[in-house]
This record gives sequence, structure tokens and C-alpha cells, in this order.
Amino acid sequence: MPKVIAILAEGFEEVEAVTPIDLLRRAGAEVTVAALPEGIHVTGRNGLTIHADTPLSAVAGNSYDCVLLPGGPGVKQLRADARVREIVLRHHAAGKWLAAICAAPTVLHDAGVLKGRRHTAHYSVAAELPELRPQERVVTDGHVITSRGAGTSLDFAVRLVEVLFSTEKAVEISQSVCA
Repeated sequence: MPKVIAILAEGFEEVEAVTPIDLLRRAGAEVTVAALPEGIHVTGRNGLTIHADTPLSAVAGNSYDCVLLPGGPGVKQLRADARVREIVLRHHAAGKWLAAICAAPTVLHDAGVLKGRRHTAHYSVAAELPELRPQERVVTDGHVITSRGAGTSLDFAVRLVEVLFSTEKAVEISQSVCA
């Protein structure tokens, strides 16, 4: 089964984290929810506190099939954390999937991953991403998947199921949640 790490910083966008985590787990992926701060509780932008599986410090050196970065105000912390950059660069070099939604594609941009790639993100970070495709809900280019924001979370999650499993599994999961 595919192994995914979802990295949550304080202020993460709840829908952008929970939707892909949920759909990936329904599909059978082993999703590790890692808290950027020490400890295992991370509070999102709207006050929902998630009980993570582990602090990032305990799993930062592990390898995954996909790195999932949700957006929200917490992206500032993701961008400032050297461990996150190292994880992104290591998985990028290995050709592993990188998935970022909302403002989180800026983390990939900072690491140089978006150079020459089609991508989308939330309009609030458009000035930082001059090649942004704001009209597209989900963009896949190579092993990088980006999406616009909370309103595209379900599309983003279904695409992750498709690339990590199969089109058939994505259809099955979509139908199960009436997407």
C-alpha cells in the first residue's frame, strides 16, 4: 500500500488536510499525519485540533510515496522549517509524489520544484508564482500535484487516490462519497 506523510503546521486549513487524508485512508493508503511542532496536537485555522500520529521530528528521515502539504496560514511555518524543505527535496530527487494545495505550492516553489512545471495555487499567493494557472482546479505535472484551495480539496484528494492507486480506485472512492 502507498505510504503518505501529511505534514500539519499550526494554522493548517482543515478541509485541505482532512479531505485527502480521509480519502487516501479509505483507498487503503498508510497515511502518517505528522505534526510540525513537537507534540501530537495541531490546531487548524478554524480551531479544529487534530491528533496527529507523530511529531515530524520522529519521522522526518523516513521515505514515503507521497508528501502531502495542506495550505492555510500554517504554510508560513512549513516554508520556514528546514526539515520540510529537506523532505521535499529528498522526495523530489527520488521521483516521489509531492502534493500541495492552497498556499502550500509556495513550499515547493521555495525548494525549486515548480521551476518549469505547470501548477496552480490559491490566488493569495499568485504574486509569488508568476506561472500560476489560476483557472485550473488540480494540476499534475510529472510527480507534482497542486490544487487551488479548500473548494478543490475533494478533486485534489481523488487525484491523489488515482495516482497512488488507480483510476478504478479513484472512481470507487468518488462514488462512495457521492463526489
